[in-house]
Amino acid sequence: MSAFGPVGDLAGMLAGMAPVLDPREWGFAVVAGDPPSDAFAIIHEDEGTTAIVAQEDGGFARITLTVHSALDGVGLTAAVAGGLAAAGIACNVVAGYHHDHLFVSWARRGEALDILKRLAAAH
Repeated sequence: MSAFGPVGDLAGMLAGMAPVLDPREWGFAVVAGDPPSDAFAIIHEDEGTTAIVAQEDGGFARITLTVHSALDGVGLTAAVAGGLAAAGIACNVVAGYHHDHLFVSWARRGEALDILKRLAAAH
């Protein structure tokens, strides 16, 4: 946690996003048994367990919003997903305690990063 705590107001979250593109390619995989220990995230659902893992030809880029957004902050996910959707870019969001991580098309990662930077600069 930062010395100032998480940011909860929408304008502050957007202005402080400072999105960072991970250089690795990521994929979503349904796993049987124990998930891989190097998975970025593991999601347990009634239908099975999904692991997000670094893999060649995974199809997704991970962009981390480095602002420490409050878990009860309202509107950040909608704003970034809406900005990307306006450009026809799908966005899958995984939230951790400190940051939000966006998984977007690997082929459109640069465009997505530019959109997020413009969105942050506008606030």
